Amino acid sequence: MRIILTTAPPPDAPRLARTLLEEKVIACCNILPPATSMYWWKGEITTDTESLLVIKTRAELIEPVMNRIRELHPYDVPEIVVIPVETAFEPYVNWVRESCRATLED
Repeated sequence: MRIILTTAPPPDAPRLARTLLEEKVIACCNILPPATSMYWWKGEITTDTESLLVIKTRAELIEPVMNRIRELHPYDVPEIVVIPVETAFEPYVNWVRESCRATLED
């Protein structure tokens, strides 16, 4: 199991999550309330309102999920951070496994 973090403009976050869910490459996505993000972009400090997406998926689906985020995301360089899960409640991990399709050909 892996957790992927990405940020997106609040209007885009639900569309991104729903698409990944409909494609069955993720089991769950929590969209956290908008936050103020400050970061360097093109040599300047930028301030934006963003939602944080906390995405749960299977380890073997990381590359397809990352590729889809890049395709669907409105940013040129979206944040995509993958966090390995060392320990989790086994029934939850099983649910994540069962909720994501096993292969991209399914």
